[in-house]
Amino acid sequence: MTLAVDATEMTTSEWELMRIIWTIGQASSSEVITLIRAKKNWTESTVKTLLRRLVGKNALKTAKDGRRFIYSPNITENDAMDQMSAEMFSRMCNMKKGKELIKLISETTLSKADIQAMRAVLNDKLQTAPDQVECNCLPGEGSCC
Repeated sequence: MTLAVDATEMTTSEWELMRIIWTIGQASSSEVITLIRAKKNWTESTVKTLLRRLVGKNALKTAKDGRRFIYSPNITENDAMDQMSAEMFSRMCNMKKGKELIKLISETTLSKADIQAMRAVLNDKLQTAPDQVECNCLPGEGSCC
């Protein structure tokens, strides 16, 4: 039985290591150390501690290869990103989510294919979208805005 992975429990530093492992599929601690040092000035013990924590959180699994451990993800990058996005947006007022999405889109470099896909989704949503989204901040209070 595989335990569920809660990506919202990963720290920013743990995400850095997960991005490496998601990118290459699996890695030994020495490979992770070499790759993270291209971006961060972390010690070997810091990286090993973070890897151990990720195993403890069930985000990574290990396989023994001689005297070393090989780490591989227990959650896909897409699933982790979906969890993080859902968690972030669940904290926001429903009336303010659209403005935050607009801000994210305007500040994010996107490919033409991404923009075309967004247009298609938005055109579909436009057909059934309400004139105004209801506030969800306080029960029975109407609107916070």
